[in-house]
Amino acid sequence: MTTRKPVGRSPLASVGIYLGATLLTLFSVFPLYWMFMTSVKPRAEILTSTPDFWPSVWEWGRYLDVIERGFGRALGNSLLVSVVVTVLGVGVSAFAGYAFARMNVPLKKYLLLVVLATQMFPVVVMIIPLFIIMRNLGLLDQLLGLIISYMSFTTPLAIWILRGFFRGIPDDVEEAALVDGATRFQAITRVVMPIAAPGLSAAAIFVFIAAWNEFLFALTFVKAEPMQTLPVALQSFIGRGATDHGAIMAFSVLFTLPVVIFFLLVHRRITQGTLAGALKG
Repeated sequence: MTTRKPVGRSPLASVGIYLGATLLTLFSVFPLYWMFMTSVKPRAEILTSTPDFWPSVWEWGRYLDVIERGFGRALGNSLLVSVVVTVLGVGVSAFAGYAFARMNVPLKKYLLLVVLATQMFPVVVMIIPLFIIMRNLGLLDQLLGLIISYMSFTTPLAIWILRGFFRGIPDDVEEAALVDGATRFQAITRVVMPIAAPGLSAAAIFVFIAAWNEFLFALTFVKAEPMQTLPVALQSFIGRGATDHGAIMAFSVLFTLPVVIFFLLVHRRITQGTLAGALKG
């Protein structure tokens, strides 16, 4: 019996793949490079018809100006809102996703359609109803109002991701825990949840980034400057008369840098969670 040797990739194909990956990387990184360079350029080199790819003088003072104009306060607000939304949203979504995946919930198919349908409507449709609710509850200009409103569009996505993970966990694992004397809650928290850790991580990453970047709700529900999050604080640098483009870019660099670092550290879990949720769901 003869065995067929695997056909290797040709050198030309390998060169093409690496060249394409390099071009794609440069295309993706260039906006970040241009944003940073604009933040340290002199004003005359920013507002020019011919682009300058390297500043003649590095002006680092814009970063100090941005920090003095309330960046730290806005950063704290964004971190608080994003972390609380992530913890509460993923916690609720974990049990909801488990119920949809493993339990005979009445009208489960229709409830799943409702969860999926919430992702099809634009977020702007929810602004007026949520604004009325927040006004009646006295939650305008409050971070708690932002937390509740953010969970309205992040929780359904997390439920859908986690449902796919829970469906991929064998029933025998949970049944073995029940036979050993564990309660249903103990089996979920001590056996099922640790196995679904990649899914929980992926859902937490998606929820955190969505809450971190949200602008429309934060602009509508929060007017008090001490309560503003980073996206709304960034808008304050755009004036009606003159706009300081360098300060805007400096703020954007500080705004984007934590998310970029965070994404580089967890991008493997994002890919793993997305693929597993799609294949198992």
